[in-house]
Amino acid sequence: MSDTGTVSPEIKARADALSTAIHEHNHRYYVLDDPSVPDAEYDRLLRELQALEADYPALVTPESPTQRVGATPIAGFETVEHLIPMLSLDNAFSDEELDAFLKRVAERLELDDANGDISVSAEPKFDGAAVSLLYENGVLSRAATRGDGSTGEDITHNIRTIGSVPLKLTGSGYPERLEVRGEVVMPKAGFHQYNAKAIERGEKTFVNPRNAAAGSLRQLDPALTAQRPLDMFCYAVGFVDGGSLPDTHSETLASLKSWGLKVSGLAEVVEGAAGCHRYFESLGERRDTLDFDIDGVVFKVDAFSQQRELGFVSRAPRWAIARKFPAEEALTTVEGVDWQVGRTGALTPVARLKPVFVGGVTVSNATLHNIDELQRKDVRLGDTVVVRRAGDVIPEVASVLLDRRPDGAVAVGLPSACPVCGSLVQRIADEAVARCTGGPVICKAQRTEGLKHFASRKAMDIEGLGAKLIEQLSESRVKNPADLYSLTVEELSGYERMAEKSAQNVVDAIEKSKQTTLPRFLFALGIREVGETTAESLANHFGDLEGIRDADLEQLIAVNDVGPIVAERVRSYFERPEHLALID
Repeated sequence: MSDTGTVSPEIKARADALSTAIHEHNHRYYVLDDPSVPDAEYDRLLRELQALEADYPALVTPESPTQRVGATPIAGFETVEHLIPMLSLDNAFSDEELDAFLKRVAERLELDDANGDISVSAEPKFDGAAVSLLYENGVLSRAATRGDGSTGEDITHNIRTIGSVPLKLTGSGYPERLEVRGEVVMPKAGFHQYNAKAIERGEKTFVNPRNAAAGSLRQLDPALTAQRPLDMFCYAVGFVDGGSLPDTHSETLASLKSWGLKVSGLAEVVEGAAGCHRYFESLGERRDTLDFDIDGVVFKVDAFSQQRELGFVSRAPRWAIARKFPAEEALTTVEGVDWQVGRTGALTPVARLKPVFVGGVTVSNATLHNIDELQRKDVRLGDTVVVRRAGDVIPEVASVLLDRRPDGAVAVGLPSACPVCGSLVQRIADEAVARCTGGPVICKAQRTEGLKHFASRKAMDIEGLGAKLIEQLSESRVKNPADLYSLTVEELSGYERMAEKSAQNVVDAIEKSKQTTLPRFLFALGIREVGETTAESLANHFGDLEGIRDADLEQLIAVNDVGPIVAERVRSYFERPEHLALID
């Protein structure tokens, strides 16, 4: 062992040279796909650096290439607040919806038309796990999952194991603080190889590359993540401080590439609707040949000045849209149709299907949306149907194969009584939805679903108060959200799978939920037509609950995003004595 107390200039220079060379080889191998040295030479350089750092620990820095898998396992994930929210995108499932988006953009920018005046950045929509990387003075300091868009989980220890993620930016001109957004994916080849080895070892396999990527990032031990063949593509910039970026999205991607970050080589700038359609069709034809999963194309107005002019609506930008590829589909048979009752009493028909594998998951239930959809598609018991995961997420019955309909296939009608409480089912003439008239006092389904909504993450965020426990509570003790706040540890300990410690955690979480915001509380009340955005608009406009409660229709309609129907719903809610008593 050498003297670890001092490091000669010669040793320091050699370590720096080795580190620079290894970073460059990593970049060429993982990002450019153009390795410049054989694997044996790369390994020799890495071993030499490891030996120097072992002899001289003062040489070890967080950005050293030897530290990619140097961290010890963590006890749990810490919550990270994004410096700028990671927004979701609106989706377009047809050419017409994409054209409508481009038309809206052209109108807001006061352009002549949407066919040639808009420069649009087009790029693949990666099917993986969205993350953000924070670089400070060019060094990777933090990585986080997207989470709910406002907060995510700190996964720095795992991101560092991905070869295509530079621990230190290259080149010059990058901002002092730079937050980069991107997608972690597991390439198809690596996915199949990993599953093959897992089968040999008798271990559980991954269902699809997306789940594999997301699951790999949530390992507590980075050594396990390092064994997974992960890659990352950067596609946007969030927070920037101490520097500036180019004037367009496409030029910014080029800057990211020059700083050593991996961006898609498939990204292009196209002009207007014709260019967007051409790119979408071309990428769709190449989709199966790519080594990573994509589920569509992201179109973004290229100029940042135009993006700023367009702004945002709700939680999505007005200057971007995801044009989704057709959902994956499969054939199966309808074994039954059940009716689910939601928190507002809405009855939703759900097809019970012979289990079928679609889009990476086994589907046994699929929504039929409402009675109109059920009748329009003429879904009957025994039918062979096309089932798909709409937007690759929600299973739905797309169509019926009438030529395969068996004799005596039974049609399904709207029940006259609620399948849960037996109350009358009513359907207003101009509404597609039929509703149970029992209300949450009589109808257990409405009561249970209302409590689930109240406790959900985007509402009061009561951690530990899950669906199973709420279902038990609504059977006995809890008849409305106010009852939650008088629950005791002793009471909760009597329920299934609720030890004293778990019960205490739930009581603590209920107590913590008292410190909430007005928008969250309004949303939690479950007023019909009042979603997150409307709740926030009402809170911002009136400032307190009393102002909303006492507002008349005219005052409510004056609120941004509130029309006559929503105003009537809000007014009706606060006119009912039982609602005022509940809130008090």
